[in-house]
Amino acid sequence: MNFVFISPHFPRTYWLFANRLKRNGVNVLGIGDCPYDGLQDNVRGSLTEYYYVQDMKDYSQMFRAVAFFSFKYGKIDWLESNNEFWLEQDARLRTDFNITTGEQYGDIRRLKCKSAMKEYYRKAGIASAALHQVSTLAAAQDFISRVGYPVVVKPDVGVNANDTYKLKNEAELKDFFADCPQEPYVMEEFVQGKIFSYDAILDNRSNPLMESCTEWPLSIMDIVTDKLDLAYFVRADIPPALKRAGEAVIRAFDMKSRFVHLEFFQLTETKAGLGRAGDFVGLEVNMRPAGGYTPDMMNFAHSMDVYRIWADMVTDNRRLQRELHDDYFCVYAGRRDQFSYVYSPEEISRRYGNDIVMAERMPEMMVPQMGNQCYIVRLKTEPEVQEFINFVTARR
Repeated sequence: MNFVFISPHFPRTYWLFANRLKRNGVNVLGIGDCPYDGLQDNVRGSLTEYYYVQDMKDYSQMFRAVAFFSFKYGKIDWLESNNEFWLEQDARLRTDFNITTGEQYGDIRRLKCKSAMKEYYRKAGIASAALHQVSTLAAAQDFISRVGYPVVVKPDVGVNANDTYKLKNEAELKDFFADCPQEPYVMEEFVQGKIFSYDAILDNRSNPLMESCTEWPLSIMDIVTDKLDLAYFVRADIPPALKRAGEAVIRAFDMKSRFVHLEFFQLTETKAGLGRAGDFVGLEVNMRPAGGYTPDMMNFAHSMDVYRIWADMVTDNRRLQRELHDDYFCVYAGRRDQFSYVYSPEEISRRYGNDIVMAERMPEMMVPQMGNQCYIVRLKTEPEVQEFINFVTARR
């Protein structure tokens, strides 16, 4: 089997996807924008061959790279990045090289455009926020007259809450239109709730081989705009209602043979047209793993190897790693260099040293969402989760 893996060197732990494929006997052919000599040894050792391109956003360079591998190794069976930023380009390359084990270019809009997702939520029987495709100030005012302030505006195709705004009044609305970007934007009614994700690795019949649940007490939008500290956790359990909602969305979108990250609001108060407090409401679908170190957090939470489960899905269409049912809460707490905190790194280490599974400096491009420094721990009970978050993020 020939598998083209896009950007095996970034994010930092994604070499593990390539590594597990190679262990399964796959020819793993990497394409990336890091020169070969700059790759870590673990990345190099996980690849059959690597093709360096100067600019991964230049489609002609990417096309030539895949064409080279196709000429040298024969038919390409899979092509994947597992990265939100490259999903559309992945689909285009699959279509151009007749790689049928993944989304095709003509179908990618329903998975990238927030406006296109609404139809599939309706098909799944899952409520979602009312949406308006931004056009004129008058049309926006008409929409807001029906849903009220605040509203959220964001790119129809966007990643990690970039260029996302909460507009709380008429003045902020007019300011937005005075400097409105050219790219398509959507406006949604504001939903008050905590964010949960249903994460799964699916076989070619949409059956989950692995399931996990992550909870965010604060939205990424608020964290980015207000410079808050990110804290979230992989739960030891999956709420049954979330599991049902996730599986309904998988069927509606006809998702197969991939890692998926499906985001939902859990309403904290009853909202007309959406549901009662405690209900799950569709936010957006992502046809890739959760960002940052969340896949590793799933491993720590559930004593499993999601990288191996994904690779076994690719090669065997089944899960070969047994479930241990040894479940924890795995918690991420981030800090920003610009702020001063009550407790020092040494005090964090003294208090949580036996529970810390990762302590990392974050790549610059992830800092707006995730902070400069993170601490990740594995804990047995939910009360311990908030105690840890409060300890790490307490500011002076």
